Amino acid sequence: MKRLASLLFLLVLAAAPAQAKERRPNFLIIVADDLGYSDLGAFGGEIRTPNLDTLALAGIRLAGFHTAPTCSPTRSMLLSGTDNHVAGLGTMAEMIRPNQKDKPGYEGYLRTDVATLAERLAAGGYATLFSGKWHLGLTPERDPHARGFQRSFALLQGGHNHFGTDVGTTATYTEQGKPLTKLPADFYSSDHFATRLIDFLGEREGQGAAQPFFAYLAFTAPHWPLQAHPDDIARYKGRYDEGFDILRARRLARQQALGILAADVAPHTPRNRDGSWDSLTAEQQRTAARNMEIYAAMVDRMDQNVGRVVEALRASGELDDTIILFLADNGAEALDVETTGAEMLAERLKGADNGLTNRGAASSYVTYGAGWAQAATAPSWLTKGYQSEGGTRAVAFISGAGIARRAGADTQFLSVADVAPTFLELAGVDSRTVDVGGRAVRPITGRSWTRWLHSPAARVYGASDGFGAELFGSRAYRQGNWKITDIGDGRWRLFDIARDPGETRDLSLVEPEKREQFAEAWLRYSREVGVVAPDSIPYRP
Repeated sequence: MKRLASLLFLLVLAAAPAQAKERRPNFLIIVADDLGYSDLGAFGGEIRTPNLDTLALAGIRLAGFHTAPTCSPTRSMLLSGTDNHVAGLGTMAEMIRPNQKDKPGYEGYLRTDVATLAERLAAGGYATLFSGKWHLGLTPERDPHARGFQRSFALLQGGHNHFGTDVGTTATYTEQGKPLTKLPADFYSSDHFATRLIDFLGEREGQGAAQPFFAYLAFTAPHWPLQAHPDDIARYKGRYDEGFDILRARRLARQQALGILAADVAPHTPRNRDGSWDSLTAEQQRTAARNMEIYAAMVDRMDQNVGRVVEALRASGELDDTIILFLADNGAEALDVETTGAEMLAERLKGADNGLTNRGAASSYVTYGAGWAQAATAPSWLTKGYQSEGGTRAVAFISGAGIARRAGADTQFLSVADVAPTFLELAGVDSRTVDVGGRAVRPITGRSWTRWLHSPAARVYGASDGFGAELFGSRAYRQGNWKITDIGDGRWRLFDIARDPGETRDLSLVEPEKREQFAEAWLRYSREVGVVAPDSIPYRP
């Protein structure tokens, strides 16, 4: 009997790893494109986002989450777990300068010597699913289907007409790596991206729920051109007639009430090239308010589609086993088709009908400009395209399986490069391997959050850990509570981010030694990752 009992005990032990493997969490990453920090209700906004708010308030709001200042560099860091220069997106493919061309790290696509999170998780037994914006390569061997996603529907470029009227011209869509020549007649980006992901999730049911999944849903909303369904736009009619200055003040007050922003934080003064709201003509105000109504409608529609995905997971019984990470890919976009973006978007503006009543339709092409963008990034400095907090502190939260709810928001510094090692550790997949799919790959350099997720007092980055960054000649280096920032004008400014997250008080003259110490540290970082400063600034809204 004793021998039989011992044998049964050994059998139980032998079965335990398989049982534990079955209980591994599912992962869902949702990325919003150019979403402002305070656009969601849970982060201070007035836009209707009940589905995202419910998820955010049930988990941890990441008030110190940072990305690159623009989309494709952020996406390269998200999937590779390393610096964008190492991953091949030292700059955006569309912005490579002549002196950067053919330089390592400036390929403009995700390099093959970095492994994607999908490749690593697929090797670890996960089903891997993708729907939405890719922006990490245009050729078949760089398609998401070739980079670890077993099922994929992808927009390969960084932007498109949200109603799909540009398919086969300026926008390339693929499914399972094969180009599509047409889209459904009722195509709208947020709707279709969510639908395809729901389809992919449903296709797994025949394989059994034992296999965990990694799903990546990458919306293009609310990236320009601002286009939305008329009924969604109508919901916000008149909501923004008071202007962006008042909206900014209201959102700041709401952030304080929600515990996201301390009452004594000084917000940075907006840089509005076109002046205050009151300096605009009545016609300019009408147009600007309309643009913001369309933008809000896009965010609203995205939230509706997040709700559809969540309901699909609930119906399949998988929601409780799923960790959901939501993030924006950078700060709000300040480009204005009337001014700063006129030259950049000249070709796309040809033939567009931007009359007041047509704005938001498939035939229009508008943005919303710096006033609304800086209402969304407040209290931070500037917007997308800069290494200031306004360009890199992005709205984000993590929620779901095993993630305990926290009141308020966690303000410690976190990087988008940390996501891959975190999810790999939670999945029980070794993030240290440098051989994936039979090829040698670069090591992951991001930090796992696993300990911090279970212990709020834990630190992901210690007081002596440095973090460098660069894009378009804008630079930053952070260590502990301190940060130096160069917005692209060649001047280092020093800030105590813990006390001054708005980057309002340059302490360079007070702490010159610290500024020089950090400047030297940034130089070491730049050599390690191979930064090639652009010979001219390619993008600055």
